[in-house]
Amino acid sequence: MTTGAAGSPARDVRVLIADDEALVRAGFTLLVGSAPGLRVVGEASDGIQAVRQARALKPDVVLMDIRMPVMGGLEATRVILDGDQDPPPRILIVTTFDEDEHVFAALRGGASGFVLKDTPPEKLLEAIMIVAAGEALLAPAITRRLIAEFARQPAAARPAGDALAQLTERERDVLGQVAAGKSNTEIAAALYLSVATVKTHVSRLLDKLDCRDRAQLVVVAYETGAAVPGQW
Repeated sequence: MTTGAAGSPARDVRVLIADDEALVRAGFTLLVGSAPGLRVVGEASDGIQAVRQARALKPDVVLMDIRMPVMGGLEATRVILDGDQDPPPRILIVTTFDEDEHVFAALRGGASGFVLKDTPPEKLLEAIMIVAAGEALLAPAITRRLIAEFARQPAAARPAGDALAQLTERERDVLGQVAAGKSNTEIAAALYLSVATVKTHVSRLLDKLDCRDRAQLVVVAYETGAAVPGQW
């Protein structure tokens, strides 16, 4: 059982596990189900099952494999997040990283973070709690992959930066730092701000740019030209 801000009991984080490999699902289920504050509410072996289970069980977090039969994890992510669950579940993508070329597309589709299949168990559990709390999980290696993927796109295919007109200069600075994969503490040090001020700027960015979390801020930053590969 997790604990609320005032120390009162809060319900466990409900997790749906979607992976086409039975042994992987079993391992994740055992690991997550034995962790305090987490509860596995269902399993799915393909994207269609993941969508159905998400609608029926209303998990807080979906641990989603990318490569699955019938419907892949990227399409399942889009369908789940287009549903009527309020608030929608957080999607934590599980990827082999060296094989998958879909990091950018997954973020566009609304995924809140990524973990690698060889992630240490304690890091996986930490990742689930991070996205359940409303944060995004973008490890530096994955941020670099995202930047490289975007840099390969033709400039003509990138959206215009009209959304940036509503941002202050300082908000643009913070957005660029977020796009570089920096934490609030690192941004505060780089821009000579307090962590509290950085949090305020990030909150305003989320509101002004209509983003769900930091992961989507990274996408917007590169799509609009607020951040340029190699700038930071």
